[in-house]
Amino acid sequence: MEPVGRPANDEAGGRCAYQGAPGAFSHEAVIDLRPWDEPVAYDSFDAAIAALKSGDVGCALIPVENTTIGRVEPAASLIEAAGLTVVSEVWRPIRLALMAPAGARIGDIKTAESHPAALGQCTGTLGELGIEPVEAFDTAGAARAVADAGDLTRAAVAPARAAEVYELSILRNDIQDSEDNRTRFVLLSVSGA
Repeated sequence: MEPVGRPANDEAGGRCAYQGAPGAFSHEAVIDLRPWDEPVAYDSFDAAIAALKSGDVGCALIPVENTTIGRVEPAASLIEAAGLTVVSEVWRPIRLALMAPAGARIGDIKTAESHPAALGQCTGTLGELGIEPVEAFDTAGAARAVADAGDLTRAAVAPARAAEVYELSILRNDIQDSEDNRTRFVLLSVSGA
């Protein structure tokens, strides 16, 4: 996938905000699409947008729409209200993995934690497995919480990279309900990145 939004005169790179913990889909997007920028994590979409508006970062890469669930809220509404410039956009495939601490078995999992948008993309699969969805602030943040707890009945729904970051075992890959599950990310700037 081609990098997005780099002007011809940008030699140095900068800092790009994203919502979530390291290993989140937005973190992957910044690494893949803005490799010259330092990814900077924020716990909420509000905080990422505020950092951009204050000048703490030069741009933000934010998910706004998904082919399975529609608008990603509250991100889409916050962007509309913020008065920022959309520099570019890109659709990225989203593959969800069910992950848990080492030794966990899929039949023992009672709950799966993740961002509400990710949970909405795999409700059918979780239902078939008899796993209760539990909302968290972020996909990778949920993976970190599951790893920290060490409870073999808790799992996270997150990108496979989060399993590597937080040393979790992947119980099942591609648990998204749609094979064509994609998310549109927009690159935001105060006046053009």
